[in-house]
Amino acid sequence: MAEDSSSSQSFLRRHWEGYKEFWGERFSFLDNYSRFIKRDKPLPSWSDSDVEEFIASDPLHGPTLRTAREAAKISAVGGIIGAVSTAGVTWKYSRSLHGTALSLGAGAVFGWTFGQEVANHWLQLYRLDTMAAQVKFMEWLQNKVEGQ
Repeated sequence: MAEDSSSSQSFLRRHWEGYKEFWGERFSFLDNYSRFIKRDKPLPSWSDSDVEEFIASDPLHGPTLRTAREAAKISAVGGIIGAVSTAGVTWKYSRSLHGTALSLGAGAVFGWTFGQEVANHWLQLYRLDTMAAQVKFMEWLQNKVEGQ
């Protein structure tokens, strides 16, 4: 009986390790941010002036970061429009509070996604490496905070 228990634990452990490896490969891009997220002392919040200072100081990644920030604004507008429009239609036709709340949330998600796609094509983000620009900004901020 003890052998069955230990073999089942090893089976579960092997299954869990395989599961972690599978998803680790698919989300490997998160490793770029892990050194900023898993710090003993977190980075302080940054302001718009910090971002503008980085954009002015880095001719390669600065414009890319500016474009990514513009895309985020377009996405946010899309989320607001999606949330308000779906919630408004739901309230108009059903007068159901919980249905309106659900449609508000779903509309925000759908609107944000649609806004992100519009921004991706409008600003041609598919040509830019926005993740590298964000990582360079985080490195710049880390160096600024640490006084290097």
